[in-house]
Amino acid sequence: MSKLYLIVKLAGELVAFPASAVDSVVTLDDVTTVPHAAPHVAGLSALRSHPLTVIDCARALGLDETRPAGGSRFGVVVTLDGHLYALDVNEVHDVVEATGDPEAVPVDLGAQWGRVGSGMIETVHGAMLVIDLAEMIAGPSGKQAA
Repeated sequence: MSKLYLIVKLAGELVAFPASAVDSVVTLDDVTTVPHAAPHVAGLSALRSHPLTVIDCARALGLDETRPAGGSRFGVVVTLDGHLYALDVNEVHDVVEATGDPEAVPVDLGAQWGRVGSGMIETVHGAMLVIDLAEMIAGPSGKQAA
């Protein structure tokens, strides 16, 4: 059985989010920083009068990538444990169908990508890493964040 995936670009890489877990994709206009929040929490925003925690995906990977000035910020909105999150990504590409079932990641991706990668899929765009959204939202471990 084939599954649909949302292809996004984050930290310079094309990756796949399970489309079944995505509520919507929004443009993030106003993000209010939160004092003392974890470094990967970019801040708060609102979606249809509901609070939305914005997760900086590059920081959640433990990377120090800085966002280029100007341009749109895209948030992939997901619900986890009853809370709304927007995963801040660089670009949103397309929804595609995997050409087969997800397989194990065949190589060591390192601490950052290895923690959030749940498998690999083949698409018309080539092989893609499938992202575990709960791990992305959790952010880097204490060891990576230090």
